[in-house]
Amino acid sequence: MKDMGKLIDWKKKGNELRIRFEHREMIITALTDEIINVFVPIWSDEHRSKAVEESDLKRVAKSGPTSVDVKAVEEIKEGNGLRPEAGVELRTGKLKVKISNEGCVDFYTLEGKLLSGEYRGERKPIITLGIWEMELLKAEGHTVADTVLGKPVNDVRAVDPDEHFYGLGDKMGLLDKRSYEYENWNTDDPSAHNEQYRSLYKSVPFLICKKKECAYGLFYDNTFHSYFDLGKENPEYMAYSAEDGNLDLYFIGGESIKKVVGNYTLLTGRAPLPQLWTLGYHQCRWGYSSAKDIREVAEKFRELGIPCESVQYDIDYMDGYRVFTWNEKDYGKPGELFKELGAKGYKPVVIIDPGTKREKGYFMYEEGTEGGFFFRNSDDTEDYVNAVWPGEANYPDFGRKEVRDWWGKHINELCDMGVAAIWNDMNEPASFNGPLPLDVVGYDEERKTTHRELHNVYGHFMAKATYDAMKEYTGKRPLVITRAAYAGTQKYAAVWTGDNQSLWFHLAMMIPQLCTLGMCGYPVCGVDIGGFGADTTPELLARWIEASCFSTFFRNHSANGCIRQEPWKFGKEVTDIYRKYVKLHYRFLPYIYDLMHEEEENGLPVMRPLVMHYEDDEVTYNLNDEFLVGEKLLVAPVVTPGERVRKVYLPEGTWYSLWTGAKHRGRRFFLEEAPLGHMPVYVKAGSVIPMYEEMSYVGEKPIDRISLLTTPEGGSLVHYQDGGEDFSYREGNYNLYRFDVDGTGKTEITMLNEAQDVKPYDYFRVIRLH
Repeated sequence: MKDMGKLIDWKKKGNELRIRFEHREMIITALTDEIINVFVPIWSDEHRSKAVEESDLKRVAKSGPTSVDVKAVEEIKEGNGLRPEAGVELRTGKLKVKISNEGCVDFYTLEGKLLSGEYRGERKPIITLGIWEMELLKAEGHTVADTVLGKPVNDVRAVDPDEHFYGLGDKMGLLDKRSYEYENWNTDDPSAHNEQYRSLYKSVPFLICKKKECAYGLFYDNTFHSYFDLGKENPEYMAYSAEDGNLDLYFIGGESIKKVVGNYTLLTGRAPLPQLWTLGYHQCRWGYSSAKDIREVAEKFRELGIPCESVQYDIDYMDGYRVFTWNEKDYGKPGELFKELGAKGYKPVVIIDPGTKREKGYFMYEEGTEGGFFFRNSDDTEDYVNAVWPGEANYPDFGRKEVRDWWGKHINELCDMGVAAIWNDMNEPASFNGPLPLDVVGYDEERKTTHRELHNVYGHFMAKATYDAMKEYTGKRPLVITRAAYAGTQKYAAVWTGDNQSLWFHLAMMIPQLCTLGMCGYPVCGVDIGGFGADTTPELLARWIEASCFSTFFRNHSANGCIRQEPWKFGKEVTDIYRKYVKLHYRFLPYIYDLMHEEEENGLPVMRPLVMHYEDDEVTYNLNDEFLVGEKLLVAPVVTPGERVRKVYLPEGTWYSLWTGAKHRGRRFFLEEAPLGHMPVYVKAGSVIPMYEEMSYVGEKPIDRISLLTTPEGGSLVHYQDGGEDFSYREGNYNLYRFDVDGTGKTEITMLNEAQDVKPYDYFRVIRLH
């Protein structure tokens, strides 16, 4: 980092190296052999991380470095330059970190291969802005200097010509984000997003960098408004900068993208195994305005034989949009509709917004005011007021444990009514009377601070409050769905990509968005199938349900004022296609559940970009219209209107069509017929994939049968089975099978772990592709 001054001295203690420069101190800590923290205390002497909690550090410590050595490095002449520079070198069992006398930090393999080097030159933008671009920057409150040339906190790193960038959460754009710029500032913007949008609902400042023969990660743990320029300003470097805070960089090694993702999720936490039913299909609409609407939709799904777990309750169910209230006039007595539909297998999922109506006599307002639980104005003399759905509203200060506990008490009251899952929305936080001022006062636990620091973690704190309350109260694995998030929120919530639109471009963007969220630690993620805003079409909805078939958060959702998106609204053809792919999703639930169980162990998502497993294949580096489900399935959705022949790329190996069993060799493109209702799906040779029998919903009948889908070569499978609801699996209460299937279909079964109270399967059969 520049502006450090000259190195004065250094001291090593355990796995930590403290270096004193003329102007600042730098602390280098080896958390493991492959996770190195570089901390420069610009704003505070403490990390103050929200992503990396004490429990995370304890878990990481178990994988701590095998050794940490430090030595001084002398300057050596090489030709006309000086390489390496004088300074200090820290070495672990896997990495070397060189810190120059001027404070530049470079990361190497033990063999001396440069992974990431700090850029030594001055930043020189190659982009010349025109007059209209200058005016646009001014209108957005920026200047060329602060937008292009960085902020008080910055890190500029040299970029190889062949380097590729992945990550940053749910940002728009392509899988490979090279040559784009982004901002981390949680933003509620329901307009038609395109690849130039710099910020959306989540801030996940984690970047995966892929070179030809290696990969590494950069996680900049800073909740203030921050920026990434990934070679747009100048292809020679990438630049990170932030409005305030510390430089708190975690360099994450691992050699491959898979290992980097595994190390990142080791650091920030892995999503717990969800309840099985939550991975099923959900239907929702802002505009189901009565119990009659909910009931009719629920009954129609059963009548048409389309599996469904929940018809979700949007803001209409509340009394005047007051959180934790119930609209008895339109929805009947609290809990009655839940009980009625529960008998048919439906689980209640309700929306909760943070904005709390200012109204005397309303219990949430009275309790929040009396307890001092709301954000305060900049002078800290009165509660801050903005407006959302109920009108004038206050905002709970979720950074404080006592506020989270208060909120959680009311979450538990919803659980008493029968609510099975909570959907947190509007938690960027959204506001109708302009954005919350940066100097609004809130707390980080007991420390007073401002919204400038808290904005990007507001949704994170709300998710934590909801998850902790539900887990403690119900004993089940909570489903908390959040729109806004920060790095590490995956420990508490599933996510979706927010208010998308019924546009073909948004369907296409679903694939890189969900693959990226998965690489950033969010394995349970999805989009609003069909598009939330605008009006979908029969063809678009049909292709969207095809493409979403393997989503882990599998929900159709649309906005009030747009045409309704239940499949039967579009005729028999669309309904039949919809049924086909929802049923297919349920057939593959045990495979998805296996992958979720593995994710808790290795951090890898369910939905993956091809580059994650085929890093030596340059075709996969920015392949945006295909994805893998685990390693065994490859999915090639149709995302273009009118397309009836799909150009497919299969990577190295042999692959079989799921539908016909046709055999294809890999590492080539070919054309496949793809009429409406047909999505190309391929099974990797040597795979064994578990499948359930058909069901209308999870819990309809005992899951006592399993099918094993295999290719002609046969293969092996380690399959996981538990009770699907509580946390007893963490104490060993699960069945773990190994199935070995030969080329004739003959199968050998080995029980690797046997549960105390999870009934094993009664029956299995082998389905061979040929």
